Amino acid sequence: MSKTYYVDCTSKKGDGSRKKPFKTISEAARIAQPGDEVIVADGIYRENVNPVNAGTAKKRITYKAQNPGKAVITGAEPVKSWARYKDTVWMVNIKNTKFGKDNPYTDLVYGDWYWPMFPAHRGEVFMNDKSLYEAASLEEVLEPVVYKRSWDPDFTIYKWFTEQKGEYTVIYANFHEFDPNVENVEITVRRNCFYPQKEGVGFITLDGFKICKAACQWAPPTAYQEGMVGPHWSKGWIIENCEISHAKCSGISLGKYLQPENDNKWSKYRLKDGTQTERDAICQAQNDGWSKETVGSHTVRNCDIHDCGQTGIVGHLGGVFSTIENNHIHHINNKQNLGGAEIGGIKMHAAIDVTIRNNTFDHCTRGLWLDWQAQGTRVTQNVFFDNNIPNGEIEGSEGAIGEDIFVEVSHGPTLIDNNLLLSDCALRMCTQGFAVVHNFIAGSIVGVGQGVCNGTRLFPSPRYTPYHVPHSTNIAGFMTILHGDARFYNNIFVQQPVRPVTEHVREAFSGPYAWAHLNLDVGTCVYDGYMTADEYFEMLKTGKERERHYKPLPVYTGGNVYFNGARPCDTETDAYVDDKNTVTFSISGEHGKWKFESNCYEFLPKADYELITTAKLGEAFEPEEPFENPDGTPITFDTDVYGKKRKTVIPGAIAK
Repeated sequence: MSKTYYVDCTSKKGDGSRKKPFKTISEAARIAQPGDEVIVADGIYRENVNPVNAGTAKKRITYKAQNPGKAVITGAEPVKSWARYKDTVWMVNIKNTKFGKDNPYTDLVYGDWYWPMFPAHRGEVFMNDKSLYEAASLEEVLEPVVYKRSWDPDFTIYKWFTEQKGEYTVIYANFHEFDPNVENVEITVRRNCFYPQKEGVGFITLDGFKICKAACQWAPPTAYQEGMVGPHWSKGWIIENCEISHAKCSGISLGKYLQPENDNKWSKYRLKDGTQTERDAICQAQNDGWSKETVGSHTVRNCDIHDCGQTGIVGHLGGVFSTIENNHIHHINNKQNLGGAEIGGIKMHAAIDVTIRNNTFDHCTRGLWLDWQAQGTRVTQNVFFDNNIPNGEIEGSEGAIGEDIFVEVSHGPTLIDNNLLLSDCALRMCTQGFAVVHNFIAGSIVGVGQGVCNGTRLFPSPRYTPYHVPHSTNIAGFMTILHGDARFYNNIFVQQPVRPVTEHVREAFSGPYAWAHLNLDVGTCVYDGYMTADEYFEMLKTGKERERHYKPLPVYTGGNVYFNGARPCDTETDAYVDDKNTVTFSISGEHGKWKFESNCYEFLPKADYELITTAKLGEAFEPEEPFENPDGTPITFDTDVYGKKRKTVIPGAIAK
């Protein structure tokens, strides 16, 4: 018979009953069985909850805040014993036994595809729920300098530094006008907040908590991917109605289990290339039993995910067949103290049959990054804006501009439909096998024809990536990325003013190895020179040279409209280009209640636009899989970004 356990941090000692609740969530997590519910009262729970038992598909184990947002699980501890060191710099000595065997102030952020920008420990110092900036030396704390790459440069003078003295961790911090013994100052001491330490603890529901401030490690695809919260290689979790914030690296991990022989192997040994290391990890996972029956099928919904250093949600292999919906994902990587190739509001490898729906991504250095094996992935009814480099300064940012969506070295099918893409760069498409349908696109498309090799200058270095049996984790084959196999139907493209770029930045990102970071032209014009489907398949049938199988794949277009100088590609025969009227747009409100306004609908031509369906889109070339639902049923694109049915078909994300 199912039981209900109660938890209240003000309790002295209890048995989990309503009258005598447990003091900690961990007490309930050690004994909860399938079908049980754990109700948590308001308060602050300074613990790392390790659920021991799994639920089942029919009898989940539910952990629920009694009042949504009022039960806080945190990896931080308050510090009130600061002593003045010099001027506005204070210091505190913390005995190392406080951290147990895992001291985040001796352990640096580290891992594959992590590029250190500063010495960064896993630990952090917070004042009034705001993270201070770590310094490389005590001198930098005493004489702080503004860090211009941050999204909040004025706060970057609030710095801290740590060192070891005997049995103590010593932290120095410049609080400027504030007294740390008066303000709410905390340091992170725990690695996770709600995270099973063993694999296979599935079918857990986590509902209504505020979860914050964990000292989790960098989470690349070729390592054990941990997060502040996550299922740790299991199946069927639901994380809903939670606020997830201030993880050192990743807020939620849906990702990879520990493979000791592959764990950060690239960084440790530098023998095999990183891409080959990644292929090894994927094949080993399949040999180890990676399948729909054992892992994935998670749901993350109605959450507020923000202010994490690496990602809001990260995942590799373990996030397959999941749904991520109705979340607000914002202010990710804003400190700019962590650098590397695994950063974004969401960073997902192997997003097989993953649906990303009705979320808001804003104020991230990158909104959504789908890397390797985006197959059966659908990105629909989302709002993206202000996903750029900090403060819009291209100068000093390696020429990168950030983007709303990055799809990398995947064979598809990947569906991007009925979204508002409003940042300077809408799409970075170093990939193939995708369809862009019924979007409002006010940013550029970059990376086309680039970014799919490992950058060698003397020898070929294509990245051969896997594709899968449709709706399965089983690997069907490997192939390099040819580009193309791209579909653009019924979109509205609006060119925004292009920001000026200094000449030396432009020179640094020009030439044959450039990534087209500075190409801010809006429209499908980046696919000039690509063949139509008729030309391509005729070439395959009649051609004799072997090279024909390695030419870029075709591009399909129809029903697109271009404003303010946005341009179609050279094979687009039915494009409507308006070079007379000036289109404006704005977005206001808050997540779930966005109000999008544009005058573009006054200028749309009166024409009969085709209703787009799975049949119209055909199959992604390499996996030979249609653009369809995860259950194999076809899609009719008759619903707009707000969920409203289209009475008549017009371009863009909004029905009229």
